[in-house]
Amino acid sequence: MIAQTPQPPYYAVIFTSVRTEIGDGYSEMADKMVELAKQQLGFLGVESARNEIGITVSYWESLEAIRMWKANVDHLEAQRLGRKKWYKTYKTRITKVERDYGFEGLKD
Repeated sequence: MIAQTPQPPYYAVIFTSVRTEIGDGYSEMADKMVELAKQQLGFLGVESARNEIGITVSYWESLEAIRMWKANVDHLEAQRLGRKKWYKTYKTRITKVERDYGFEGLKD
């Protein structure tokens, strides 16, 4: 699903990863993190896809909201487990969205 974001400006956190073969608890933790992120002040939405690499983009009202999410105790534990067993490599990028536009598709 494509996230419904407000008019810019807002921020995007782009998390790109390559997984290990270890799946133990990964899906459950990923689902838990999405549900927890939705409860955070300043959270706007999330989009995610995975094939050889995974890309998750979360949208936030401010850099402060992103800092708060990064410091969340449960999120810190997920990060620790990710480094320990689930990710071969990952990269996080934070960017300011200054423009967005799209196409909603043909209506019946």
